[in-house]
Amino acid sequence: MASRLFQSIILQMKDTVDRTIGMIDATGSVIACTDLPRIGEMREDAVTELGYVGDMVRFGGYTYRTVSDRSSRFEYAVFVQGEDELARSVCSMAAVAVNNIKTLYDEKHDKATFVKNIILDNILPGDIYIKSRELHFGNDVPRVVFLVHQLERADVAAIDVISGLFPDKQKDFVLHISESDIVVVKEVKANSDNKELVKCAKAIENALNSELLIKSIIGIGSVATQLKDIAKSFKEAQVSIEVGSVFDTEKAIVSYENLGIGRLIYQLPTTLCEMFLNEVFKKGSIDSLDQETLYTIQKFFENNLNVSETSRKLFVHRNTLVYRLEKIKKLTGLDLREFDHAIVFKVALMVRKYLESREEGRL
Repeated sequence: MASRLFQSIILQMKDTVDRTIGMIDATGSVIACTDLPRIGEMREDAVTELGYVGDMVRFGGYTYRTVSDRSSRFEYAVFVQGEDELARSVCSMAAVAVNNIKTLYDEKHDKATFVKNIILDNILPGDIYIKSRELHFGNDVPRVVFLVHQLERADVAAIDVISGLFPDKQKDFVLHISESDIVVVKEVKANSDNKELVKCAKAIENALNSELLIKSIIGIGSVATQLKDIAKSFKEAQVSIEVGSVFDTEKAIVSYENLGIGRLIYQLPTTLCEMFLNEVFKKGSIDSLDQETLYTIQKFFENNLNVSETSRKLFVHRNTLVYRLEKIKKLTGLDLREFDHAIVFKVALMVRKYLESREEGRL
């Protein structure tokens, strides 16, 4: 249990009760107190007295009350200045307040661990339903997984920044799964569309960039309607980042639902990809096309195979562009002005890019 959470509760009582209120742990160390200089003091004798007497004890000018736990072992105790009835009443109320917050914290912690075990496949499918009932965890609530991958450098404060965007800790979970990767499992509406999910991811990206100057790429899985399916949504978010890093390098947010043909290529065996390239470029190697020609092809595709519009964007004469397209046709046997040929060439370029990424170890 975080000491700062206890300290926050104790400080809120300061203005209500004109007495010193604090908490000790099992070793007798003061871990929270309205009188801040007392934090760190040792009160082993009080722990000993509690062990002999029971739940409440008056000792050394203070009243102590244990904070009950699911187990019988002593973990924490609240203390209040004084040994009178007022001290006894305040101590009892403080113990109840702290215990309730502690129970909520423990339940939240258990839920977070449970969610992490699901997405990492560390729990059997048959146990998910049983455990979810124990934790009063909604099994049929729509949820989506965001995978935040920090680029260039990772900052330990990133998880705090992201957590601040999701205040409902009982519905949304922010989890560290590696040094550079953070997972957000968010509860969503049943009719949530991809635009809403992208908007949420954009908020995460902007927060990391503005507060920590961290660049990131965020993968979005599909909406899981069953709790067990968040593992699938997590894997989809991983695929989104991997595919996006190859085919959409300029995008910081990549959704699994919008991967398009890139997702299909990603799932193909490399041998099949190599066979396809050999068939497409049998009349000439793509390596014979220089960077200027490849850039021309890219712009031609971006402008929907429109010769006039492409030549205008490239600041070249229309005849110059036609000459380049004829050159490509001569080398590859594909006329990019024909729709079918253009599709084949576009897919071939993507396949080539995918194979290069695998060779470089990026996938």
